[in-house]
Amino acid sequence: MTAYEPFGVPGAETVPPPGAGPAVYDAVVLAGGAARRLGGTDKPAIRVGGRALLDRVLAACAGARNTVVVADPRPTTRPVTWAREDPPGGGPLAALAAGLRHTTAEHVVVVSADLPFLTGRTVGTLLSALAGSGADGVLLTDADGRDQPLVAAYRASALRRELAALTRDRADLTGLPLRRLTGALRLTRTTDAVASFDCDTWEDIATARARIREHGHVLDEWISAAKDELGIDLDVDTRLLLDLARDAAHGVARPAAPLTTFLVGYAAGRAGGDPEAVAEAAGKAAALARRWAEEAAGAGTASTVGTPDTAPDATPDTRPDAR
Repeated sequence: MTAYEPFGVPGAETVPPPGAGPAVYDAVVLAGGAARRLGGTDKPAIRVGGRALLDRVLAACAGARNTVVVADPRPTTRPVTWAREDPPGGGPLAALAAGLRHTTAEHVVVVSADLPFLTGRTVGTLLSALAGSGADGVLLTDADGRDQPLVAAYRASALRRELAALTRDRADLTGLPLRRLTGALRLTRTTDAVASFDCDTWEDIATARARIREHGHVLDEWISAAKDELGIDLDVDTRLLLDLARDAAHGVARPAAPLTTFLVGYAAGRAGGDPEAVAEAAGKAAALARRWAEEAAGAGTASTVGTPDTAPDATPDTRPDAR
């Protein structure tokens, strides 16, 4: 066996030509660090916005054909493949090599498990940039312009080539810094100060928790957390549902808002549960709420001139004291 073979996967896919559309990709998540600056706390399990940091990263990589987490196994909201460097705690380079053995796609997203603001959109941006370039990888830089090699998309063939070169003169990769690998790659960069924000200290955790409760983020964060908790993988138009809740609250009664949105979800689920079903059910309920409101407004403003106080088919009250 040559030095190259431990990192090679027979039948790995070829790189699609530029402009060929989104590439199939695998994801490798490094989640087995010691977290010394957090006092040895299990960092991937720390919750930000009600979700474990690891689960937040897994949600961002939901489009991966296969997601490999390099760490000791634990419960996660999404199915993953588990891997571990030998010996455990051998550092990010050894962990990357261990995770890469379980991948087959030519494009591999490599991320750490402490990125609270990583999103699927950022992952897509990295992959698109990689597919449209001749580079070995595309990585993010942070607000200070520093490279973040654990928020990146790479060509697996380039990673395997350089990993093999590193192992020709030594038995293993334990303790080697990641830059020994990335320094040999042709890389391009894109800046994203938010997505590259990682949590190394308790101050970082506090900053992340505060940010997601800001007015401009809290609703999206809550919806994402609720979908993960409920096992729902569905993108819906939240503005549509909010408009429906408003119409139901103002046109019917305040408690009608949550009950109506629940009924819409139930109806959409019975109809297939896709975004179109949600939109159709919400549209019907919103139209009903508007009709209800118009009816109520009409009842309070309609002219009663020449109109009897009782309906045409009402039975007159003939009691002696009737007025």
